[in-house]
Amino acid sequence: MKLQQLRYIVEIQRQGLNVSEAAESLYTSQPGISKQVKLLEDELGIAIFERSGKRFTGVTEPGKAVLAIAERILREAENLKRASAEYAAGDSGRLVLAATHTQARYALPLVVRDFVAQHPHVRLELHQGSPTQIAEWVVAGEADLGIATEALDQYPQLVTLPVRQWSHCVIAPEGHPILATGPLSLQELVKWPLITYDTAFTGRSRINRAFERIGSQPNIALTALDADVIKTYVSLGLGLGIISALAFDAQRDAGLVALDAGHLFESNTTRLALRRGSYLRRYDYDLIGLFAPHLDRRVVEMAMQGGGDAYQL
Repeated sequence: MKLQQLRYIVEIQRQGLNVSEAAESLYTSQPGISKQVKLLEDELGIAIFERSGKRFTGVTEPGKAVLAIAERILREAENLKRASAEYAAGDSGRLVLAATHTQARYALPLVVRDFVAQHPHVRLELHQGSPTQIAEWVVAGEADLGIATEALDQYPQLVTLPVRQWSHCVIAPEGHPILATGPLSLQELVKWPLITYDTAFTGRSRINRAFERIGSQPNIALTALDADVIKTYVSLGLGLGIISALAFDAQRDAGLVALDAGHLFESNTTRLALRRGSYLRRYDYDLIGLFAPHLDRRVVEMAMQGGGDAYQL
């Protein structure tokens, strides 16, 4: 039995039983993968995959057990490399952080600055994506840490920890009539075209639920992936914006006015995601501590060992 054989069967499962895509992902040939899978099955004395001709069509019951064990073995092999590399390389290394635009643009700059100052020999890579992309990158080991509001707690392969709660605000150009209407209400918002996040981003599900509760359909004129785009189109008079309150700065966003919408929409929780069972290096803990001081090493280790949130906001 070889680790490479385990990588093949795990990747085949990850690629929806498509051997060609698994081969492409692993930079090898389809016949080579098929041969190694058959050798592994012969050695174990079981069929891992169900077949129709040469195609894999499903995973057998014993195959499900084998795949679960193979994933653990590969994860521990990766942990072994990470642990040995940490001690061999000292204070140098590579850390990949995945975050949404809102987190990368508004919550992380000072954290990144301080981390780079503390660890000048660690190469920090910041990848931006949707919450689903972030979750999948962490699950696949392509990112060490993930930060987002949506989606992360929907993946059983991840341990997620709450970082902070935040609310939405409504932004309008100076002089807009809604600024003179008194307390902000959903009934007032439905009268205006709205510009807000794409459905997968930054608490959008809570915005949708708020309007559903009053039985109204909001006039969503435009959706965007980040707050900066939303603010640009609000400035052009194309509608009112609904964004994270974190993304508004009165000095930087001159010409716009923000109205608190915490009473209209449910609060949101930013979460930090780690791949279940992964080995965390000293500088991983340092970055987590800079971003979320309440998540010290003890709290994170408890969550990783227990497989759930060890800290509640």
